[in-house]
Amino acid sequence: MGRAASLLGRLGVTPEASNSLLLATALLAALAAWDAYAGHLPAIHDRWDVALIATLVLPATVLVVWLLLPLARLHAVAVLAVVCGATAVLLDLAGLGAGFNVLKIVTYALFGFWFLQLFEALSWIVLVAAIIPWVDIVSVYRGPTRVVVEEEPGIFERIAVSLSLPGEDAAARLGPPDVLFFALFIAAASRFELRVAATWLTMTAAVSATLVATYAFDLNGLPALPAVALGFVAPNADLLWGALRALRADDDGGRERG
Repeated sequence: MGRAASLLGRLGVTPEASNSLLLATALLAALAAWDAYAGHLPAIHDRWDVALIATLVLPATVLVVWLLLPLARLHAVAVLAVVCGATAVLLDLAGLGAGFNVLKIVTYALFGFWFLQLFEALSWIVLVAAIIPWVDIVSVYRGPTRVVVEEEPGIFERIAVSLSLPGEDAAARLGPPDVLFFALFIAAASRFELRVAATWLTMTAAVSATLVATYAFDLNGLPALPAVALGFVAPNADLLWGALRALRADDDGGRERG
């Protein structure tokens, strides 16, 4: 514990933020244990599988992203993402599937945090939220995601985050973009002083609802990014609109002075 706190301190992480990261580590350990041993538990009916994933496993998985938020503003976050990704690959090669799975969560979240650092204004984040649902829909039904899932399912299973089911080898899965943009939006909510807790809760509920709808309508899968984007915009709509109006007013004022 002491050595970990010392290392985090050198990276510029405050003691309060260190507690959040230690909680994330403990939750990752619990998720790894679930992934390793869920298949040995008694199987349950499909509807209870869906309920378990939607109300416990998926929220716990994306809670890791929220707890990792102290890393979002580090200048070295991209380096950390690459290191975590390389470590995940080594764990996979070593046959440690549970460790590989949870490190994918961290890797995709860190890349989401780094991606946010490329944007200086909240208006750009709103634009991303408006565009990515349509890109995801096209990709899932007409584009590369459909090709990978239908023709090369092993690739998708390897890169996606698995949400293991009790008593089965099968799993629900979150694609890399789902975790990456979840991380980007929760970090944006923190950086631009939006409603962080409400953003996390709404995005999580929307993704869980997407999972339930997939089962209820007997579908092979639904795009998750529309739910993620909606979950970001809905609880912050008034703040986002106010920020966009202020930006427009500043632009109009600049033109008049010019």
